[in-house]
Amino acid sequence: MLSNIQSIHFIGICGTAMASVAAALQERGVRVTGSDANVYPPMSTFLAERGIEVREGYREENLSDAPELVVIGNAISRGNPEAEAVLERKLRYCSLPELLKETFIRGKRSIVIAGTHGKTTTTALLSWVFEHNGLNPSYLIGGIPNNFSQGARFTDSEWFIIEGDEYDTAFFDKRSKFVHYLPEVAVLNNLEFDHADIFEDLAQIQKSFRHFINLIPRNGLLIANGDDANIAPLLEIDHCPIQRFGLGDAADLRFTVEGSRFSIGGTEFALPLFGELNVRNALAVIAVARHCGLSDAQIQSAFDSFEGIKRRMEVRGEARGVTVIDDFAHHPTAIRETLKALKARFPNRRIWAVFEPRSNSTRRSVFQDDLAAAFGDADCVVVAQVARLEQIPETERLDAKRLLADIQALGADAAYLPDVDAIVNHVTAKAAVGDVVCVLSNGGFGGIHEKLLSALRG
Repeated sequence: MLSNIQSIHFIGICGTAMASVAAALQERGVRVTGSDANVYPPMSTFLAERGIEVREGYREENLSDAPELVVIGNAISRGNPEAEAVLERKLRYCSLPELLKETFIRGKRSIVIAGTHGKTTTTALLSWVFEHNGLNPSYLIGGIPNNFSQGARFTDSEWFIIEGDEYDTAFFDKRSKFVHYLPEVAVLNNLEFDHADIFEDLAQIQKSFRHFINLIPRNGLLIANGDDANIAPLLEIDHCPIQRFGLGDAADLRFTVEGSRFSIGGTEFALPLFGELNVRNALAVIAVARHCGLSDAQIQSAFDSFEGIKRRMEVRGEARGVTVIDDFAHHPTAIRETLKALKARFPNRRIWAVFEPRSNSTRRSVFQDDLAAAFGDADCVVVAQVARLEQIPETERLDAKRLLADIQALGADAAYLPDVDAIVNHVTAKAAVGDVVCVLSNGGFGGIHEKLLSALRG
């Protein structure tokens, strides 16, 4: 697909996967440009360090260089001036998953990590297990793993490890991204309702996962969470082998857990990550690695040197005795598990949760009841103004005042504040030595992390 292409323009380049692929293609000698409406760290910094020109804002003149291929991100819709120009001028274009499939994955042994939660961590951990043991895998991770310099790499190895997202591919291809990834081994960590902007209910998401599972060849393997009731109906298949992991009797890979240590059939593993969700992520990694010929000692050796991922319980700094943490969690389950893990990591310390309702689901009322309970392990909660609320029909919007009342009823000190400056002032005034402030957002959140640290230092 890239044999004769010398220039590519990425519309929506600051998405984690888009930026990573753009950087990898530039390393191959392709001239790369890109545009995005939201240019903020860490991806803006990542691209700048690699000399990739990013044009802020979408304008038809961004295509004036006449790129030979345009990659259109899945956040781009009709009406975008660059997308309209591509269609009008009949420029060659594709989605990112299509580019990946035909240029990088075909001919490789593809391992696809899917599920509602934990995809990025599991993909990064598995990639590091393979890398640490000399397998030199290609990988695509929806974040920046600290063990690697970037979220994507394309090598001559037979292995390709990729995070498989169920979100739709592009405005011109409404299938889930993961149906493009040619899975030989597939991991299904968990399954919940999410992405309320494109899925009507859980059944629709299960249908999309069925399509994905149907792509696994007979000589492949499906590794699935055997404790998840939403996954169980999807495992009634016979076209490929299945291996289940979990706590239940039906699991092929049963485990017991204590803190960050867990045992499988008498073999003990230690993980430099916290929380049961991360233990389950590690179980999936162990199952894949064993299937691909690695020993338990090789796996544990990689675990020992795993350094985590940016924006996944990442400590951004400490000031005035207050630790500021950045986390990407935006689904109620992810929020709950992150705060639960922080409680275990920082016992006897006051936990703050500063939450931005920004995702297409959390801005809607679909998680109205679930969100309040998700903050059960937080002592203090700050909810930011719901992002882009005017885009949501009034009857479908998250009721922030009701959310605040529900959180307060559960015993937390809670506030609903209009902007980043108000939040920084509130936290700075009330935080005490030893507090842990966890910022929960799937966006840049107005640079709140550095603003908060700066205010605390002041």
